[in-house]
Amino acid sequence: MTKTQKAEIIEVLSSEFKTAQSVIFCDYKGLSVVELEGLRKIAREKEAKVQVVKNTLAVLALKNADLIGVELQDTNILIWGEDSVATSKVVSEFAKDNEKFVIKSAYIDREVADTAKVEAFAKLPGRDELLGMLAATWMAPIANFTIGLNALKEKKEEEAA
Repeated sequence: MTKTQKAEIIEVLSSEFKTAQSVIFCDYKGLSVVELEGLRKIAREKEAKVQVVKNTLAVLALKNADLIGVELQDTNILIWGEDSVATSKVVSEFAKDNEKFVIKSAYIDREVADTAKVEAFAKLPGRDELLGMLAATWMAPIANFTIGLNALKEKKEEEAA
């Protein structure tokens, strides 16, 4: 890899990490290409990105994005995205199905996070689930009101008959 290619990778990753709400570091040693493609597919569905990057390039990109505090060692695959919960779910679900895939550490909301915090975020309801809960909460009074009106209508019809 030439210096210009390395510089391009660092530049692209730096800009990606600046906008990402979470960047998760995992060990992928021993996974097959097919399994890694499965991870990429799951990540794409949740609008997260996955890339294997040399540690030296990743460290420089993280430093450029003002993300400091995580030490990268051994083999690493980086998963990042704009939705911390969705990105955490991708990693957590994949780790459950693949013993060789290990969550190491992360940045969540620009703060260093450990494996436990990533797992905790993975258990939270996603954006769509939260919007559904909110809509159900807003609709409950209207639904109860219409049920009450319908019961009153039926009662009046029985009395009239």
